[in-house]
Amino acid sequence: MPNLGYFHPQIVHFVIAGAGLGIFFRWLSLTGKLTWTNGAATALILLGTVAAWLAVTSGADAHGAAERIPGVARAVQLHEDAGQDTRNVLLLIAALELAALVPALGKWKKMILIGSAIVGVGGAYEIYDVGRLGGELVYAYAGGVGIRSGDSTDVNRLLLAAMYDRAQLDRTQKNADGAAQAFAELAAKFPNDATVQLLQVESLMQDKQDFTGALASLARIPTPPDSARMYTRYEMDRADALVGAGQKDAARTILKALAARFPTAKRIQDKLDKIK
Repeated sequence: MPNLGYFHPQIVHFVIAGAGLGIFFRWLSLTGKLTWTNGAATALILLGTVAAWLAVTSGADAHGAAERIPGVARAVQLHEDAGQDTRNVLLLIAALELAALVPALGKWKKMILIGSAIVGVGGAYEIYDVGRLGGELVYAYAGGVGIRSGDSTDVNRLLLAAMYDRAQLDRTQKNADGAAQAFAELAAKFPNDATVQLLQVESLMQDKQDFTGALASLARIPTPPDSARMYTRYEMDRADALVGAGQKDAARTILKALAARFPTAKRIQDKLDKIK
C-alpha cells in the first residue's frame, strides 16, 4: 500500500464531517420526521468509517517525523491511540448500520438503529477527543508543521515562525532587551528576507529606541518594489525613524508622498496628522 502520510490532514476531515454528521443524522432519523436522514446517516457513517481506517493508516505513515521531535513522542502516542479507538467505535457503528439493512433482521431494525445512535454518542466523543489531541499535537508541539514535506524551505519557515513568536513573547512580557536580541538573531538568520529585515528595523525603534540605528539599517535594505504593502511599510518605517531622530520635516515629506500615492490609506494620513 502506498505511503499515505502526506494526506493525513486531508483524510481526518472526512472522518469529522462524515461520521460526525452521520451520527447526528441517525439521531434525527429516530424522530421519524425527516425520513431522508435515515439513508443519509448510513451513507455518511460508512464514509466516515472508511475515512477513519485510512486516517489511522495515514497517521501511522506520518508519525515518524513528528515523533522524532524532542518531547513530542508522548503526544503522538496519545493521538494514535485515540485514532485507533475512534476507528474501532466507528467500525461497530458501521456494523450496526449494515445489520439494519439485512432483510432477515427487519423486525429488529428499529432497535438496531437505536443501538447505532447510542453507540454513536461514544463515537462522537471519540471523534472530538482525537481531534483535540491532534490539534494539541500540531499547535502545542508543532508536530508535522514545517517538517512533513521534508523540504528545507518548509523547515526554514518553521524556524522563522518559532524565532518570530519567541521575539514577540519577549516583547509581550516587557523584556525589551530580549525582544531586541531575538529580532536581531532573526534578521541575521534570514538576511535576504526584506520582511524580516524590516522587523529588525522596527525592533530597533520599538525595543531599543535606536532611531539612528534604524535609519542605518533601512539604508542597507533595497527599497521594495512600488507596491502597496511592502513599499508603504518601508516608507512608513523610514518616516518613524526620522521622527525619532528629530527630522520631522523629512518624515512629513515622505508621508505626503505616500498620501498622494495612496490617498485612501487612512493610517498614512493619521500618521501625518500626528507629526504636524
